[in-house]
Amino acid sequence: MTHSRITLIFAGLIGALALAQALWQPAAAQAGPSHVERLYILNCGEGVAGDISRWSPGVNVGKSMDFVDSCYLIKHSQGLLLWDTGLADTVAAMPDGLRPADPRAILWRRPKTLAAQLDQLGVKPADIRYVAVSHSHPDHIGDVELFPQSMLLVQKAEYEGPAGSPPRFKPDLPVTKLEGDHDIFGDGSVTIIATPGHTAGHQSLLVKLPKTGAVLLSGDAVHFKENWDNRRVPSINFSQEQTSASMQKMADIIVREKALIWINHDKAQRDGQRLLPDFYE
Repeated sequence: MTHSRITLIFAGLIGALALAQALWQPAAAQAGPSHVERLYILNCGEGVAGDISRWSPGVNVGKSMDFVDSCYLIKHSQGLLLWDTGLADTVAAMPDGLRPADPRAILWRRPKTLAAQLDQLGVKPADIRYVAVSHSHPDHIGDVELFPQSMLLVQKAEYEGPAGSPPRFKPDLPVTKLEGDHDIFGDGSVTIIATPGHTAGHQSLLVKLPKTGAVLLSGDAVHFKENWDNRRVPSINFSQEQTSASMQKMADIIVREKALIWINHDKAQRDGQRLLPDFYE
């Protein structure tokens, strides 16, 4: 056998071994590192609070303020995550909006339905892998039932609630009951942060975007920037002590991760943000 023929056979064997290795290599390794690709901000409600001293006791008594309600769609290489679902889409059909029993609370309107905004992106409810909610108040879980195939991520304390309280979620919805912080995709890019206080099982979300950097989505751990800056605790919260501790936890995360804080109901902040169909990377 000639030297050149031996060389060809050897090269062929090496090629075959390389192909076999590629075929047996785990799919995740072939796909590259897991990461967040995009974050969209959706308009999930607009309203007017009658008296914001409900959220800042002894301050701003009788002062009205415009509120917003944001939801966030996160496109990760492992799937789609929807953070909060906002007010129910049915509110969009209410000409006078959703009026609160307490005039100091928020009169909500829904200019755009969640379903229509997802459709604008070519996303169907069945495409959403995870739905995570900050807490179980109606302006955050109004459209949860649009996603019966998605895994609901919620703190156990929020899902089960105090003894004797009515169910907050339909029992047939698939759910993962969390007890503390949770790395959703296992790569550290999207992490649920337990921040109880506003409710017993309130949670916030830390998202690490490749270009924008880290963003902490507040949920209702804080309602507007002035309250955050002054660490004011609403008297209507489940626990004032837990709220203060959660605010400190969030502040520590912001320093450690060099993160921005996006406050869910703060209209002045959202007016300066890019909304769907624009996005953050």
